[in-house]
Amino acid sequence: MNYLVMADTTPAAFYTLLCLAAGVVVLLKLTKAVFSRRGAGLNLPPGPWPLPVIGNMHSLLGALPHHAMRGLARRYGAVMLLRLGHVPTVVVSSPEAAREVMKTHDAVVSDRPLYVTANILSYGGQDIAFAPSGSRHWKELRRLCATELLSPKRVLSFRPIREEEAASLVRSVAASPVANLSERIKVLMNDILMRCAIGDTCPMRNEYMAGLDEVLKLLAGFNLVDLFPTSRLARTLGAGSLRAAREVHDRIHGIVQAIIQDHESKVANDDGDGGGRRDDILDALLRLQRDGGLETLLTTEVVCAVLFDVFAAGSETTATTTIWVMSELVRNPAVMQRAQSEVRQVLQGKTKVAEADIQGKLPYLQMVIKETLRMHPPVPLILPRSCAEPIKIMDHDIPKGTTVFVNAWAIGRDDKSWPNANAFRPERFEDGVIDFGGADFKFLPGGGGRRMCPGLAFGFANIEIALASLLYHFNWKLPNGASPCDLDMTEAYGITARRKTELLLEATPFVSIDQ
Repeated sequence: MNYLVMADTTPAAFYTLLCLAAGVVVLLKLTKAVFSRRGAGLNLPPGPWPLPVIGNMHSLLGALPHHAMRGLARRYGAVMLLRLGHVPTVVVSSPEAAREVMKTHDAVVSDRPLYVTANILSYGGQDIAFAPSGSRHWKELRRLCATELLSPKRVLSFRPIREEEAASLVRSVAASPVANLSERIKVLMNDILMRCAIGDTCPMRNEYMAGLDEVLKLLAGFNLVDLFPTSRLARTLGAGSLRAAREVHDRIHGIVQAIIQDHESKVANDDGDGGGRRDDILDALLRLQRDGGLETLLTTEVVCAVLFDVFAAGSETTATTTIWVMSELVRNPAVMQRAQSEVRQVLQGKTKVAEADIQGKLPYLQMVIKETLRMHPPVPLILPRSCAEPIKIMDHDIPKGTTVFVNAWAIGRDDKSWPNANAFRPERFEDGVIDFGGADFKFLPGGGGRRMCPGLAFGFANIEIALASLLYHFNWKLPNGASPCDLDMTEAYGITARRKTELLLEATPFVSIDQ
């Protein structure tokens, strides 16, 4: 066969192939020379050799990004340099390296690289997640979250909403012998968030949830413009996804604007006594917009951006975590039995789960939630940061402008920090020393430093009452007699680590349900 190929190869074709091969060699040498000059005199982190133009993009193919990056980190180290297109990117995959990013150099590495898609969806970085961390705007919005929108007092005030929606979840599950828990839990968390944020469920819930799914898909990938910022060709080829981002942004913005207008109409018709309404997050935002009190201007766009952060981040991460908890419990019947025994002993004789009855009384269930967050952090690659100045991470030089990812998923699966890391063992958290407050860098479900998620306490409360209700009222198993080990635990591609398949479980009532 080789002889035939050579015999059919004309001198001209052979010369062409020789020229192409020589061109590739020259290009590789030039690429090496360019990268060498860029890193001259610097101790850059190790990493796989980049190809011309695309850099290390090919190294991430065939696996979820956080999985691929952990595989590469095992070869090149906990601080690893990749080139994604033309963008130098450092990935850290150990608690020690994460500490240097989120504590030692937190002030320098706290801005977000505002990718073109995120720029559209965040109103040009006017929300909390993507606003520049050194700006007055971000500091004011962050303080607003801590003291007004998600303060401990306000989180406590939302207790009746959580209880009512958890009871509604129980009734919906009881109505069907086989429950699509993925769908039920998403609706639950969305309705809790909406009622806490705007005082009511969203009349356009289905349209909003469909739009949120589109947003998460768009944010999960890089637009070509992000990878090749100076390329006109990239702008042309990436125009389609930018159009899609603008379209979904416009749809969601329309929904949020309609919510605000409806809310203002209800407030105006309350005759001054509040009509028995509970003060919600939107009330606080509109009051500050009207009366002032902030140094930054709360325009309608800023209000919409903050509300979208609350809606999207709050409902998506809590739903994802709750679904993974139920998945792990079904896969681990002994853990399920112990968690159910604890809940049922505490609530014995009740027909409804109330937060006052479970607060501080379900330590094992809290360990189960933490272990799930370790193995399935809702955002496995913590939203990227950007170096404002040159720094060192674990003795490696990180140039200004480098993008930095912290692989929270890889850190949570590190056998050095977590013996037998792939086993689901809630007892790891029995001593109560490790918490999710961002102080222990081997456990980062909400990130760390000044960019840490401001809604952790709120989210944990939502997750706990949902799980307590499901475990108290029902016994659970896979449909059609399937074995627990048959449950598919594959993750879906996305900015959050959702299940790839819907979680379908058979629910057998155990405790009567208060109608």
